[in-house]
Amino acid sequence: MQQVSENDVLSAHMREEIDRWVAKFPAGQQRSAVIGALHAVQHDNHGFLTQELMEAVARYLGLPPVQVFEVAAFYSMFETRPVGRHSISVCTNICCLLRGGEQILAHVEKRLGIGVGESTPDGRFYLKKEEECLAACTGAPMMMVDHKFHENLTPARVDEILDSLE
Repeated sequence: MQQVSENDVLSAHMREEIDRWVAKFPAGQQRSAVIGALHAVQHDNHGFLTQELMEAVARYLGLPPVQVFEVAAFYSMFETRPVGRHSISVCTNICCLLRGGEQILAHVEKRLGIGVGESTPDGRFYLKKEEECLAACTGAPMMMVDHKFHENLTPARVDEILDSLE
């Protein structure tokens, strides 16, 4: 990897995680590690990426910054602004829609007092923009919280899940 200056924004832990991802691919294919690198950096930065961090990842991997920016902009798993600690996605695609997905979304919004794309004032929850499909159609209605699927939801079950989070 490239020499990292002492004032670089990537912590030693972030660089270790990126190196772990780079090692999974053939030499010279560090672009293949961009998704893993961004995920590690986002995790260490309280759930979001800054332009400065994305540029640092690009420098570290020896890539043009645009190749990192386009990945962060394309995938819905990356956030480029501060968000709540717990990320919630409620599926409202056809299977979930037919089994109450919109009612589950309305319940989450009412319970948290926020709309889609917003974080709670205490920074605890972030309700992501609606996903096209979360690929758990047989368990509709469903939501994903911090990358964990919760299926066959009812408002009571949603409350249990939200109450269990710190």
